[in-house]
Amino acid sequence: QVQLVESEGGLVQPGGSLKLSCAVSGIPFSFEHMSWYYQAPGEQRKWVASIDTTDIRSGASTSYANSEKGRFTISRNDVRGILFLQMDSLRPEDSGVYYCKARTYDLWGQGTQVTVAA
Repeated sequence: QVQLVESEGGLVQPGGSLKLSCAVSGIPFSFEHMSWYYQAPGEQRKWVASIDTTDIRSGASTSYANSEKGRFTISRNDVRGILFLQMDSLRPEDSGVYYCKARTYDLWGQGTQVTVAA
C-alpha cells in the first residue's frame, strides 16, 4: 500500500521554526523526486521546494520557490524513506496546509496545517 504521511504541523510565532516530515512507503523512495507544496485558504496549491534523487558523489539537488529560498530547507533520508522540510524565519503568509508529493507516481500526502501567528 502506497502511503505518504505528513507529520503534524502546528502553531508557530512569526520568526519561529518548524520541521515537517513526510514518511513514504510502498514506492521506491530513493528513486523518487519529491516536493513540498502549500495551500493557503482560498488559494491554489503552490510549489514550495523539490529535491531530486541522491547522487552518490554530489548529493541530492534542491530547488525552492523564491519566497522560500534562504528560509526553508528540503532534505531526505533515503534509508528511512522520509522527506523533510525545515522552515525557519516563518511569516504569517506561510500559513496553510502543507503537502508532500511524489512526482513519478503523482501521489500526495494528506496535508498538515501550519499556522504562523502571534
